[in-house]
Amino acid sequence: MQELLVAVARGLVEDKEAVQVTVDPAREDGTVVYHLKVAEADMGRVIGKQGRIAKAIRVVMRAAAVRQGEKVIVEID
Repeated sequence: MQELLVAVARGLVEDKEAVQVTVDPAREDGTVVYHLKVAEADMGRVIGKQGRIAKAIRVVMRAAAVRQGEKVIVEID
């Protein structure tokens, strides 16, 4: 799952080396939180107009997680 998030984020940004994903341990309900960090200049590219790209990233991650029987949350830091 982490590799998927990194691949999607690197496809959107210009500074591909600045993309970092950290994973929190699973919560009590089994949810895993992924924290996406990108360069400050690329933040607008990842969030998009009115958050549309960020929502799309979250939808893709949730769909992939369902296929693996997991629950995920993506936070953009």
